[in-house]
Amino acid sequence: MGQESTFTAQKRAGALPVTTTTANGGVRSRSATNSSALPRGRQIQRTFNNVKITILCGFVTILVLRGTIGIGNLSSSDADAETQNLIEETNRILAEMRSDKDPDDPVDQPETFMSLNETYSLGPKIVNWDKDRKMWLEKNPEFPNLVNGKPRILLVTGSPPNPCDNAIGDHYLLKAIKNKIDYCRIHGIEILYNLAHLDKEMAGYWSKLPLIRRLMLSHPEVEWIWWMDSDALFTDMVLEIPLSKYNRHNLVIHGYPDLLFDQKSWIAVNTGSFLFRNCQWSLDLLDAWAPMGPKGPIRDEAGKILTANLKDRPAFEADDQSALIYLFVSQKDKWMQKVFVENSYYLHGYWAGLVDRYEEMIEKYHPGLGDERWPFVTHFVGCKPCGSYGDYPAERCLKSMERAFNFADNQVLNLYGFRHKGLLSPNIKRIRNESDHPLQYVDQLDVRHAKHKST
Repeated sequence: MGQESTFTAQKRAGALPVTTTTANGGVRSRSATNSSALPRGRQIQRTFNNVKITILCGFVTILVLRGTIGIGNLSSSDADAETQNLIEETNRILAEMRSDKDPDDPVDQPETFMSLNETYSLGPKIVNWDKDRKMWLEKNPEFPNLVNGKPRILLVTGSPPNPCDNAIGDHYLLKAIKNKIDYCRIHGIEILYNLAHLDKEMAGYWSKLPLIRRLMLSHPEVEWIWWMDSDALFTDMVLEIPLSKYNRHNLVIHGYPDLLFDQKSWIAVNTGSFLFRNCQWSLDLLDAWAPMGPKGPIRDEAGKILTANLKDRPAFEADDQSALIYLFVSQKDKWMQKVFVENSYYLHGYWAGLVDRYEEMIEKYHPGLGDERWPFVTHFVGCKPCGSYGDYPAERCLKSMERAFNFADNQVLNLYGFRHKGLLSPNIKRIRNESDHPLQYVDQLDVRHAKHKST
């Protein structure tokens, strides 16, 4: 959710295998690697698809040969028509494969929703996680929760399992994950990219909650889970999260206390980038947070409650950000002692006020500041490059995302002697010649050295 958006629809949530219980009580894996567990009909269908793909590859080879060495006497129009037919057939087969329909699945079943009388739960209630996790860490010293003296962090991001509505959306998802991988590599952070919907009830921006809970329980060695939306980019590659600052807190989230408690604003905090400590308190908060999330009547009715209680919130279904703010406001004594509302640096930086100032930042300031002088994170709230709608014109969003990516990428390329020709250019240029003393550049320009100086 963002500070200027009225409908920040899809908050995107590494692909995890899912198991389902069969009718006879056994367990069937739905992981793509476990082909032996698939029904025979589905195996045959996949084999048939593979054969068709092989044949199509042969056709493509023939077309390439025709265009290269002139085999055959086809006219250009005939060749164009044949190529177009091949493209259409390829797209049809790829669409069929992407749908991954199971012949054994029921067809045309109406979608059902939880009723208002039901209470949603992320899973069985867990009450002794701190004690159990501590014992597990003691028994498994090969999985320490501290690495090089620092708490282990797992950065989690992702996107929907299906392709974007347009090719440019997939391109910018690729750039966004490249940006996050660069930052995590520099700072020794583990990263997980999720493509799976773990709970059909918690679709859209709520999908992060079951994922975060599952990762906490499956990775007790991880001290902090860092959620980051797919449309958020690191734009300060030097700044490092000051974890020692949060020793007494379990949730770190960007926001403003006066907006939260004085105004009860629905944009008082932002859930596009936040850190959760792996502890019992966090599991309890997830349990209290999730019941507003199931799609259908529950989410619709919860949205009415949120609109009635939070300032300037539009009338729409419950979203994760508004629900969290409502919990903080209505149960302040229960939760806020362990919540750090951070605004000394931009754990979330609203893009519209930042991307046009990058040249000024380069001229006057330097990475490692993290605030309005050189934003730590630039979050493209309201831009939906992967979808078919958004709160801002697509051209403005795409140009701004390109500028943000290149602004950050220049900080990485600098070590290698390159930078982008411009903040709107994907092409790079050399900015210094090769040296017979390369280590001087490592000492001077490597972000890994700069981060310690800045910190």
